[in-house]
Amino acid sequence: MRNLAFVIFGLWAGLVHAAELEDRRLFEGAAGQVTLRVLSSTDTDIFAPILDGFLERNPTIDIDYAVAGSADIVTLISDCPDCFDVVISSAMDLQLKLANDGLARRLPGLNGAPGSQWRQSLFGFTLEPATVVLNREAFAGRDVPETRQELIEALRADPEHFRGKLGTYDVRLSGLGYLFATQDARTSETYWRLMEVFGNLDAQLYCCSGDMIDDLARGDLFVAYNVLGSYASSRPETRDKVAIITPRDFATTMMRTVLVLDSTTREAAATALVGHLISGAWTAQDRPGYPLPSIGAADPSLLNVVSLEPGLLVYLDRLKRQLFLGAWSSALVR
Repeated sequence: MRNLAFVIFGLWAGLVHAAELEDRRLFEGAAGQVTLRVLSSTDTDIFAPILDGFLERNPTIDIDYAVAGSADIVTLISDCPDCFDVVISSAMDLQLKLANDGLARRLPGLNGAPGSQWRQSLFGFTLEPATVVLNREAFAGRDVPETRQELIEALRADPEHFRGKLGTYDVRLSGLGYLFATQDARTSETYWRLMEVFGNLDAQLYCCSGDMIDDLARGDLFVAYNVLGSYASSRPETRDKVAIITPRDFATTMMRTVLVLDSTTREAAATALVGHLISGAWTAQDRPGYPLPSIGAADPSLLNVVSLEPGLLVYLDRLKRQLFLGAWSSALVR
């Protein structure tokens, strides 16, 4: 295979006004004949080894890989569905809405793990819990909280130590953050008590897991809530600085999902990529210990796995979303 090319391009003309791409790179196969256009919420550096392994097995395909926030993806697809072939996102509810609205092509020849697909048009391929990530130095000499209630108690015991040093998603902007928040709230009222404590201690709000991890490593944050553990564990330079906690009371666990847009003219290449993702072969073969756990390789003890079913659409209802964001803002926004 030719050397993997990381060529950064400009944004698509005509899409800049609607939503912003965070990155766009071309990955070249050894004998590329068709370019597959992928829109994803997963950072390029995190996903690059998977694409590398795919292109080794499919050398006639190039991949134009664009990254956007999970909420921005919906806007980009709405504005220009013909601009992309494959959509990958951690926001399961938004992905399900795209499929439910008839934008995803059925791929009857593919079968994922039980419970990980919807109508053969949306496929889960990783299983990742939302975690609490701590700055190790900030907790030196302190008990490390392992449940949400223990975290509440730790924050209340020394509020000035943690004031301004807490972070979580701004769920008004982050599709994944909104998914995690609504699922947490459905599972336990502890979530709302925790958010009130965060709000009283001037929590910082973020668009992305990566930004929270950066601030944790610098010591600008002491606690980040509902961060993807895979992102935290993927950075060797931060591992000694942070501790990743999967809450013992329950771990809200999502599937990263993939769909092929019905408008694609590159179905064969798109189907090949989806098949590669749901096979899980990339975990063991392309990079041992790779931080994105395939569904088959995920920790079987994970609790509260978000189901890939129409119930996910409940909190996308305009009124329900408005009510939830109102309650969330009352708790967190000062």
